[in-house]
Amino acid sequence: MSHHPPDSPPAADPRTAVDPRTAVDHRATVDPEAAVDPEAPFLELLARGASADAYERPVLLARAEDATPARIAALEQARRLALGVRADMEGRRRREAELSALFETAHDLAGLRDLDAVLQAIVQRARSLLGTDVAYLTLNDPARGDTYMRVTEGSVAARFQQLRLGMGEGLGGLVAQTARPYVTDNYAQDVRFQHTRTIDAGVHDEGLVAILGVPLMLGPHVIGVLFAADRHARVFEREQIALLGSFAALAAAAIDTANLLTETRQALGELERANEIIRDRSGVIERASDVHDRLAELVLRGGGVHDVARAVSQVLDGTVEFTDADTAPGDAMEAVEASRADGHAVRHGADWVAAVAAGGELLGALVLRGHPGLDPVDQRTLERAAMVTSLLLLARRSASEAEQRVRGELLDDLLDARDHDPRLLRERAARLHADLDATHVVLAARLETTGADVEQEADARRRLGAAANHLAATRHGLAAARDGGTVLLLPLDTGDSASRVAAHVAERLSAAVHETVTVGASDPVDGLATGAEAASTAYAEARRCLDALRLLGRTGQGAAADDFGFLGLLLADSRDVAGFVGRTIGEVVTYDERRGTDLVRTLDAYFASGMSPARTKDTLHVHVNTVAQRLERIGRLLGADWQSPARALEIQLALRLHRLAAPEPR
Repeated sequence: MSHHPPDSPPAADPRTAVDPRTAVDHRATVDPEAAVDPEAPFLELLARGASADAYERPVLLARAEDATPARIAALEQARRLALGVRADMEGRRRREAELSALFETAHDLAGLRDLDAVLQAIVQRARSLLGTDVAYLTLNDPARGDTYMRVTEGSVAARFQQLRLGMGEGLGGLVAQTARPYVTDNYAQDVRFQHTRTIDAGVHDEGLVAILGVPLMLGPHVIGVLFAADRHARVFEREQIALLGSFAALAAAAIDTANLLTETRQALGELERANEIIRDRSGVIERASDVHDRLAELVLRGGGVHDVARAVSQVLDGTVEFTDADTAPGDAMEAVEASRADGHAVRHGADWVAAVAAGGELLGALVLRGHPGLDPVDQRTLERAAMVTSLLLLARRSASEAEQRVRGELLDDLLDARDHDPRLLRERAARLHADLDATHVVLAARLETTGADVEQEADARRRLGAAANHLAATRHGLAAARDGGTVLLLPLDTGDSASRVAAHVAERLSAAVHETVTVGASDPVDGLATGAEAASTAYAEARRCLDALRLLGRTGQGAAADDFGFLGLLLADSRDVAGFVGRTIGEVVTYDERRGTDLVRTLDAYFASGMSPARTKDTLHVHVNTVAQRLERIGRLLGADWQSPARALEIQLALRLHRLAAPEPR
């Protein structure tokens, strides 16, 4: 074997040697465009996360520059590959977001102990994940062989919330029977399902159109069904079905105690490690996590806006206050409007202001006092608190409006003599903390607006309705808008009277709406649940009293039939003659009965003699001084104004009614 010197090149192989005279310089024949990597522009687009349309630009530029067909073909191939990579990356990001949502769901469920709270959290999360109008969960009842509605979120129909589905009936019954998910974009027209009158009526009341149901499985057994539904036609994608199925698997595990404890320990361990990493990296991130946890806890336990303000005050080491939009100072309103327009917290002097808004409506603001230096993370914390505050306010408003509708519907049914199943009426009232077996008063209230335009009057009516509903809720009664005014049904406390209740309600409502409100009341009424016409009859009497007050110029007052003297006999639904006589001359009658005097006959003779003491003494055959003494005693019993025209008329009518009612002498 021969060896070459260390620095000498190896000998050329004669078989591969090239004749310098016939050699060709291949570099001179290479296309200069081929030296440019066709994948480079698409890699740059992938790196910066460009839209799909941007991937057409490199090809268009090449064509505009009259690139060679080979160059354009290479770019086309590179574009198809890049779009494929982009689609794969987007799918991975979407899956990562779904997995993150499922992890958060496991975290929420792990922190709950009560089964009802767990089920409620499951349904809330399902509705949030899919963005549907309604979510609900049914559980199997092995004893009855069907499924029943356990938890609903977003539902407004009582009949829907009480549904029971037999195995194989409807979409949910079929899911429970087959242990397979089912989906429909229009349930009412879908012939795959076994429709029943009860189920279809409940779905119709709720207004549901598109429904997705997935089974809750524990091993091979179906324990229930998790639903997500919309009130409009919608096609649920395969990924959404899979996502809800994954969530249903978590839900089923949460119901099972052993699995719940295991998952709780795992979630807590992972969260503890995550919190350690967060604390190590940044104290600012720790504060942000703290306020997130506090706000989430407040929302889950039903906290209010002031609870949010207190929690953020502790995190930001300052004083945070909630200010209503109507009560904010004029100079602060400029900052509130600026924050609302910008969508971020803004500085106002030494304070920071974050608008609390929902859509186009300004609900108020969160104000951080005396904290001019605020880093971006703390600023976002204040903004997040403002967003949570707006959600709480909207949730409270929605709940209040729903309760007002339910109260109004029950009162309308009572007044219109509908739905006279006493048991059902009592159950509906009990859910509103009202007792239809107690004694009540029906009150008719009306605004006395003068010179107001249509918009102002409508606003005043809305304020009157809100004030009446609030008063009814606090008094365990009912309220509804009716006949251009408002009607209330309030319980009558022991020792109270319809007149005092009417006066109190008129005063409260006038103060609440800052307008004059007149209120007429009925006599106390019993048997609202059993008497078909009891409420409507009492309402008619209250309306007559209301009209009488307005005709007599007593607007802004509240009164019942007893307050109108002899007119009360005409206004009241029941003619309480004895009550009128007792209220008018009862003191004189009682005095005669106890002392054996003759004041009633003297009073009758006095009016019969044209209110002349001289003619009265002739009729009674007594001395004129005796008549004067008797009239003085009558004045002390009836009051100083007993001889005024209005009182004299009532007294004379009472005397005649008393004479008619008295037994004839034998």
